[in-house]
Amino acid sequence: MSEDWTDTLQSPIGSGFGHGSTAADVIDGIDLTGKRAIVTGGYSGLGLETVRALVSSGAVVTVPARRLEHAKAVLAEAGLGHEVQVEQMDLADQDSVKDFASRYLDGQSTLDILINNAAIMASPEQRVGPGWEAQFATNHLGHYTLVNALWPALAASGYARVVSLSSTGHKLSPIRFDDINFASGYEKWRAYGQAKTANSLFAVELDRLGRSSGVRAFAVHPGGIMTELQRHLPKEEMVAAGWMDAQGNLREGFKTPEQGAATSVWAATSPALAGRGGVYCEDCDIALPTDKDSPLARYQGVDAHAVDAAEAKRLWALSAELTGVNAFE
Repeated sequence: MSEDWTDTLQSPIGSGFGHGSTAADVIDGIDLTGKRAIVTGGYSGLGLETVRALVSSGAVVTVPARRLEHAKAVLAEAGLGHEVQVEQMDLADQDSVKDFASRYLDGQSTLDILINNAAIMASPEQRVGPGWEAQFATNHLGHYTLVNALWPALAASGYARVVSLSSTGHKLSPIRFDDINFASGYEKWRAYGQAKTANSLFAVELDRLGRSSGVRAFAVHPGGIMTELQRHLPKEEMVAAGWMDAQGNLREGFKTPEQGAATSVWAATSPALAGRGGVYCEDCDIALPTDKDSPLARYQGVDAHAVDAAEAKRLWALSAELTGVNAFE
């Protein structure tokens, strides 16, 4: 992709919402009665607030969870225990993902909303499966297999949306096709950046493949929010990064979980996005391309490598090869 984005799809549509909007704001007036949704990681942080919003509008929500009893307890405490179905699934385990999808398809014929929310961030080096780097395997390959395994239900909806949570972390690294698994030396932030770029590219290619079946895909940057995602980061590192001061006070611009869930919920439900897809969104609108001359370039906009159609096709082909799964063959 050239640096001249004159033909880009990355153009805001004037949604009427913004940085401070909450999930409740963007879903107000939208009726999801009878619609079925799945939210990975839907029992903490952004995921919990996403589930709360979808349930409030009538959706039937399933939350796959690695820690089954913990997830049930959290959702019960949030007053959602009788509203949400919780099922066992570990994104880092391909067999677990396939088993969950199989159980879902045994019980349901359609899926209208799938929000790929769960993630790990800047974790210590870990290998899963056949030696895959854990952030790429969990954040991308787990969700890749989940979507492909659930494809019959998504296609049967006739109007489904798949939302994948990326972040400005995508700016830290493109896909390292020559060393996906960091065999040459692990660096936790580059690994996270690669995984978040993968989440965005996945939406680009899924939208291309799925639109003829009525399935549209979006990538979302939720904003800066302090949640369990930061569990691997010591306070000293977050202070050094400027996220908070020495007393633990967050810098201006951080969102609450309710605000952080808004862009996911907007992308999954907004009528304004009808006929659109394959784009990266932030602050409840389609994001602009990154302005590299802006002092906010690290925090706003989407870099070219994260929405490059050729890179998206290449990543899809690699993901299919690694997992042995491809609903579009």
